[in-house]
Amino acid sequence: MTEERVNVGEVELVYESIGDPDNPTMLLVMGLGMQLIAWDREFCEGLAARGFRVIRFDNRDAGLSTKIDAPVPNVMRAMAGFRINAPYLLDDMAADSFGLLDQLGVERAHVTGASMGGMIAQTMAIRRPDRVISLASMLSTTGDRRVGTPKLRVWSVLMRRATRTSTTSCACSG
Repeated sequence: MTEERVNVGEVELVYESIGDPDNPTMLLVMGLGMQLIAWDREFCEGLAARGFRVIRFDNRDAGLSTKIDAPVPNVMRAMAGFRINAPYLLDDMAADSFGLLDQLGVERAHVTGASMGGMIAQTMAIRRPDRVISLASMLSTTGDRRVGTPKLRVWSVLMRRATRTSTTSCACSG
């Protein structure tokens, strides 16, 4: 298992293929800023042992794939539901994923995404259901800013800097 590179439109994606290329493909799509190695190697090898060809890759702007030369959008504004200017969208990232599959000669795949990768996977299934055999979207949401977001009163707690010392103690016995 070695990292390989493929050009998909204007971006170069770094990926790894694990398992027999003749087996059904499972594409693993990771979330915001996460590298392909966030999909644990042992997990991927376990999937391969169960009869899948596993493809894990770095999305654009992550890991060793192409970095987009554009200002980073204000994530807090996006999470709060405000419009932002972004250099690319989930549709573009879904197109990257399909482009990777195209370059590897994969017509249809099982698609699994985590966090933002789940949103990309959902976009793939919506845009090209003929190419997605099955979909698993983990730790994710639909992308609709009105769904799956915390109440406004919770934001201050979520955005508060963590304390440097633990304020809890454990009276565990072993």
